[in-house]
Amino acid sequence: MIDTISTEIAEGEERIRLDVADGIAELTLCRPDKLNGWSWESTRQLGLLADRIRFDPAVRVVLLRAEGRAFCAGIDVTAPGGAITGATAAARNRDYYEGIRWVHERFAVLARLPQPVVAAVQGYCLGFGFELALMADVRVAAEDAVFALPEARLGVAVDAGGDLRIAREAGAGWAKFLALTGRRIDAQTALRLHLVQEVVSPDQLEPVARALAVEIAANAPLAVQGIKRAVDAYADAALPAALDRVAMTAALTLTSEDSREGYTAQAARRPPRFTGG
Repeated sequence: MIDTISTEIAEGEERIRLDVADGIAELTLCRPDKLNGWSWESTRQLGLLADRIRFDPAVRVVLLRAEGRAFCAGIDVTAPGGAITGATAAARNRDYYEGIRWVHERFAVLARLPQPVVAAVQGYCLGFGFELALMADVRVAAEDAVFALPEARLGVAVDAGGDLRIAREAGAGWAKFLALTGRRIDAQTALRLHLVQEVVSPDQLEPVARALAVEIAANAPLAVQGIKRAVDAYADAALPAALDRVAMTAALTLTSEDSREGYTAQAARRPPRFTGG
């Protein structure tokens, strides 16, 4: 696992870039050659940059976007420090549990920003990418966007609470349907399920999402932030306890033989043979 204590981002190692202008903080996933694959380091940088935004009085709204043909295609399995080790199975399980709880805390820094977050989503939005997009307050998708939570097909649980947020937006049945099957849905289906608020052509994604951010930024900051806090207090009332259960389930599955089999089968392009162990 990466050094979670460091507060620096080494030059050339940026996973996310922050630019602030005209009241808008742009958070850009900037590893298009990796389809903006997610890693522990991505999580660390997200928390650092969100903290900077939180206390910047010039920022009224956040625009979460990505470079390239994908928003985020999920976990980057080639990233260093991807696996957590332990002297015993119990220690490894405990370390994964704490690691996932740390991820939840970093993601919460973004989700609980006082400023609203608008996400602009194109191409693949899978796994951690889907979960990241769901933490935005408003989501605009390009017509080519594809959404999925494929974790169960790899033998692991949904790590960061994406299934819980789908239950909040679309209902428990759809959350279970998508998370239990790992099926992909297109942008129009996501719109129908209220997982995105607008679908536009790929060439209009950037201007439409930016115009929405500008529209929000023009409103009274105290009113905007109060509205966000009030809605979140209602919508997320049961989320903290549920996320702790998510962390424990994720730790259990990430240390399982089924998880090892799932990733091995994916690399070999064959169906996995899960045993429940």
